Amino acid sequence: MNRQTTTIPPADVERQLACCREVAQLTSQWPQQPLAFVDTYGCQQNEADSERIRGYLREMGFGFTDDEEQARIIVINTCAIREHAEQRVLGNVGALVHVKRRHPEQLICLCGCMMQEPHVAQKIRQSYRHVDLVFGPHALWKFPEMVRDLLQQRGRIFSVADEAGSIAEGIPVVRQDKVKAWVSIMYGCNNFCSYCIVPYVRGRERSRKPEDILAEVRQLAEEGYKDITLLGQNVNSYGKDLPEPMDFADLLRAVNAIPGDFLIRFMTSHPKDATHKLFETMAQCEKVAPVLHLPFQAGNDRILKAMNRRHTRQEYLAKIRDLKALIPDIVLTSDIIVGFPGETTEEFEDTLKVLEEVRFDALFTFIFSPRVGTPAAQMEDSMPREEKLKNFNRLVELQDSISEEKHAAYVGKTVRCLIDGVSDDARYDLTARTPGNRLVRVVGPSQAVGQFRLVKITDSNKWSLYGELAED
Repeated sequence: MNRQTTTIPPADVERQLACCREVAQLTSQWPQQPLAFVDTYGCQQNEADSERIRGYLREMGFGFTDDEEQARIIVINTCAIREHAEQRVLGNVGALVHVKRRHPEQLICLCGCMMQEPHVAQKIRQSYRHVDLVFGPHALWKFPEMVRDLLQQRGRIFSVADEAGSIAEGIPVVRQDKVKAWVSIMYGCNNFCSYCIVPYVRGRERSRKPEDILAEVRQLAEEGYKDITLLGQNVNSYGKDLPEPMDFADLLRAVNAIPGDFLIRFMTSHPKDATHKLFETMAQCEKVAPVLHLPFQAGNDRILKAMNRRHTRQEYLAKIRDLKALIPDIVLTSDIIVGFPGETTEEFEDTLKVLEEVRFDALFTFIFSPRVGTPAAQMEDSMPREEKLKNFNRLVELQDSISEEKHAAYVGKTVRCLIDGVSDDARYDLTARTPGNRLVRVVGPSQAVGQFRLVKITDSNKWSLYGELAED
């Protein structure tokens, strides 16, 4: 793996924007404006990457569609975290052969983490001949150049070399939301958890300059965005690679000082790097939402060591106690892997004990999925799938009961929420989020979308809250 970090010179980014103008000149001569379909799998970082892809496409003269049949270019941004996600992507890409047969001029592009896995890129090259362009996260910044070359000479392009991790500023962005925004503060990961493919496909940690991050957040605040999430594979490591180190707590305080009425969220945090200083900063900064996603993955120390998590159960619980002392109403969420290779049911019981002690508001739970190229994929795994599923169901049942109880405590309270969209539940008009990011379905007028409003909570279940707009 190439571990060098590079900053893409502004002149090279400008060269990509010049390629955008070349493509725009070409597309302007077509009978009608071409449309692009961008489909995103995986995490918020992928969503942020897709916003930059859309930004480039807009500069190239493309509009946007959700219909593959109408698209002149299809871009699928992939995720490599779990096998199920990979199979879904490959299934959908395979189905596109019929679409392309009807529209032979269509360009099909695959990008994202899956494409940085050598065995996947090779499979696409050999078995998915209808795919025109394949590129990994490191090559995203030169997307316009690749599209231009395809339009001018066709053929196929694969840009998946083990290139240096890079940072490119100045790429245009088309955001999908007018209320919430993602801001990447760093890329890559240095942790090498034994089950995780991310460091291999996204490279080593590299931090954006604080002045670039603050300028982006300031612009979003001026444009009226109300919910801004700072993104990184491990935001707590932010700044360690900068010429003048600045830690994440300091960055959080600087973002908090930007004028405007907006909430600050961030993810993801690693327990080994979550400090008392961070918790204290969260408590003191009024714009920082009282919510923390802090994955612990397993409650047994032997399994944590095998996972290369570099924290123990007691260290994790001590941090939670410290955090709750500073922010009593903190909303806590986490990730858990069930059935890691070698885990026994007795060791899994330790995970349930952590749930009972911490009482998370919500969990993201997964049965272990081996990733080619990671150490865990080579570990002996003797537990039958049926037993893993049984443990998984026990975990979900316990967390559902905790979530239901925690949500019931909101009933009767009036909470300042951000109205963020239209509800898909016919009984409720709107969706909203509490400061702790709990989903609320609300009765109220559509004009309230994008506003902070007081919401009286009238009902709840294990998944969400229900309420109505209260008098401000």
